[in-house]
Formats: sequence, structure tokens, C-alpha cells
Amino acid sequence: MEAITEFVGKINGVVWGTPMLVMILGVGLFLTFGLRLMPILKLGTGFKLLWSGRIPDKDKNMKGEISPFNALMTSLSATIGTGNIAGVATAIFIGGPGALFWMWCTALVGMATKFAEAVLAVKYREVDDNGNHVGGPMYYIKNGLGSKWAWLGTAFALFGSLAGFGIGNTVQANSVADALSSNFGVPTWVTGLVLMVLVGAVLMGGIKRIADVAGKLVPIMTIFYIAAGIAVLVVYAAEIPAAFELIIHSAFNPVAAQGGFAGAAVWAAIRFGVARGVFSNEAGLGSAPIAHAAAQTNNPVAQGLVAMLGTFIDTLIVCTITGLAIIVSGAWTSGENGAALTSFAFSHAFPMGNYVVAIALSVFAFTTILGWSFYCEKCVQFLFGVKAIKPFRILWVIVVPLGAVSSLEFIWLLADTLNAMMAIPNLIALALLSPVVFALTREYFLKKRETEAAES
Repeated sequence: MEAITEFVGKINGVVWGTPMLVMILGVGLFLTFGLRLMPILKLGTGFKLLWSGRIPDKDKNMKGEISPFNALMTSLSATIGTGNIAGVATAIFIGGPGALFWMWCTALVGMATKFAEAVLAVKYREVDDNGNHVGGPMYYIKNGLGSKWAWLGTAFALFGSLAGFGIGNTVQANSVADALSSNFGVPTWVTGLVLMVLVGAVLMGGIKRIADVAGKLVPIMTIFYIAAGIAVLVVYAAEIPAAFELIIHSAFNPVAAQGGFAGAAVWAAIRFGVARGVFSNEAGLGSAPIAHAAAQTNNPVAQGLVAMLGTFIDTLIVCTITGLAIIVSGAWTSGENGAALTSFAFSHAFPMGNYVVAIALSVFAFTTILGWSFYCEKCVQFLFGVKAIKPFRILWVIVVPLGAVSSLEFIWLLADTLNAMMAIPNLIALALLSPVVFALTREYFLKKRETEAAES
């Protein structure tokens, strides 16, 4: 087992190494400039479409099963989770405060990546044997690039179906069990059983029930966590200017060891800032477009504008709140790591802050299990057909309590490696299909301008 762990560790070092980080940022920059900074400039348009798309459309000609709002919430249910609480803390613990700056950079270019993913997902989606719309990288590779690239779509589906059981199931269940055990004394096996029942109740209702639950839980918990984070920042308001100065300085200069912080080179800030940023918002991994493919829309670009908000909300808002709380409170030099570091920062700002983090982590991890169940299901369906859906759901539910009570160091390593391997086929497809994204975007905004001109 030790030899296998070492082998997977070496692969992990390669797939999350310099070439992958360059590829993720490179494709993001290419799409950002190819779209002429549209994702950043049209952020307001995205929020308007999100607000207007929060209620399912009754129009029978409107294709899709869930509202654009719930499609984004389903996507966010899978992205806002341990990455926002534990992942940000780990990036700062290893790479120093400068890692937060590189997370911001990843998010800015990641908005274009997420936009392109959703545009292609809606453009090339299919209707399965059950009458539901399905899409994602495996479908836009197959339908957009043709049969000679079909193996690439199969590779994505294979990596996604395996990674989901780790990063989207057992690891999340383990995070919930650990948080509730450490803070409230709840036995891990009890958490596992309760999670199994809750996940099973939601999962058997398919994408519509997952989207309904995500559409209610995700906004409430996100606002709750942001409010708690702002409370921390208010307590340490005087430290905020110095924190920003430290973040910018540390992004380009080595940070010396201090307190429990071991010190970090600039490369560590870049590597872990980018890697944890991608882990958190999943821009480029190809997971989110699987949810957006089910959205009720007849225009791929409109859904793309909604989809890109996922990266903005996840990283530029939620991760920033976590990172700033850790830095302004001075917790980053405490020697703590992961979720414990975030808990340390919150508990120093106000009583019971650690309970706030534990509750947020538990709910976010639960919704991540739901969101990833859909991603994983669609990957399995692509490989084996609709007949595999029910067996998959049963297996997914059974695995939840196993994750809650197990030691998952190897599972985490393997899932993290497979997660990165999902990105490779997806990024290749995004680069090759970028002319389609650019053309559809130009056409959408041209028609929009013509309509507005005619109305005025």
C-alpha cells in the first residue's frame, strides 16, 4: 500500500505541477482576451439574468429541467465547501498570505473558463432515454470535436466517475463527521448514518430535487458564512489595510518564518494559490457545466453569463472572506492548518466562532455530496447508459457512511489526482472549441444591441 501511495503521490506532483497550472491559467487567459474581457465587464448582466432566472419557466418550448438560478446553485453546492474553508487555510499555511492573491488571479481568468464551459454544455447537450437534458465536457467533446476525439470524452467521464466518490463523497462525509465530532461530540458513525439517510432522500428525486434543495440551502448558508466572516473583519477592521499590503507583498516576495508559520517561497504562494483556487471554484475541471446543461434556456450564452458567477461568488467573495479572516486575526502564524486554522481565526474574533465554522463546513460538505452525485451520475451514465443510474445512486448512498468513519489520506490523494486529470481533456476541448464560444458570444450581444436599439 505504501508503494501505491508513493506512486499516486508522484503522479499528483506531475498533474498538479507547473504544466497543469500553466495550462489552467493559460486557457483562462486565452479565453478572457478572446472574449475581450467580457466576463469581467458583463458581471452585472450575469446577476440580472440570475435574478430573472430564479423561477422555472412555464414555456413548453424552453428546453431544460431546472431554472438557471437552480443550475447555478447546484453548481455552487458542489464548489462552496471544504475548499472555501479548509482549502484556503491550507493554501495560506503552505504558501503564505500571497497565496490569496494568486487565488484571485485564478478566479478572474476562471470566470471566462466557466463561461465557456457552460456555453458549450448547453450548445452540445443531448436528451437521454428518460427525456432529460444531459451535457458537459464528455458531450461537447463528442458532439463538438467529432468521433476522432470521442476517447477524450470517455477519459473525462472515467476520471469524473472515479474522482466523485473521493472528492465529492467520502472526503466530504469525513469532513462533516470530523467537524461534528470535534465541536459537538457527535460520534462519527452517527453522522455517517444521518448523512446516508439525508443524501438518499434527496438523491432518489434526481436533478430536480437536488436543484430544489441546493436552491434553498446554498444561498442561506452562503449568506450565513459571509455574515460571520464580515463579523470577524469588523472586529479586526484596523488590520485590514495592512492585510492587503501583506497579501500583495507576499505574492511576489518570499515570506520569512514567524510564529508557527514555516516560511514560504514565491513559488509556493503561486502553486498553492492556483491549485487551491481551482480546487475551490472548479473552473477548468469540467464539473460545473454538467449541472448547467440541465438549465431551462434556449441560449447557451445566457446560461454562460449565469455560470461565470459561480467562480466570482466562490472565490472572489467566499474564499476572500476566509482568507482575510485568517490573515487579519493573525491566525496564519499559529501553526494550525486546514479547517482548524479557519476555526482558530473565527473563535478568536468572537465566542463560538468555531461552532459557526463547524456548522458551515457541515452544510457545505453535505451540499457538495449532492452536487457531485449529479456530476458523477452523468459521467457514469455517459459510460454505461441510463440503466446504470439506479445502481449508481444506491452505491453512492452506501459509500457515504464509510467515508465518515474511515481514514482517508490515500483516498484524498487519489481523488485530488483524478480531479486534476479531469481538467486535461476539458482544457483541450475548451481551447479547440473556443471559436464556437467566441462566435456565439458575438452573435448574442449583437442581437441584444439590435433589440435594445429597436426598442428605443
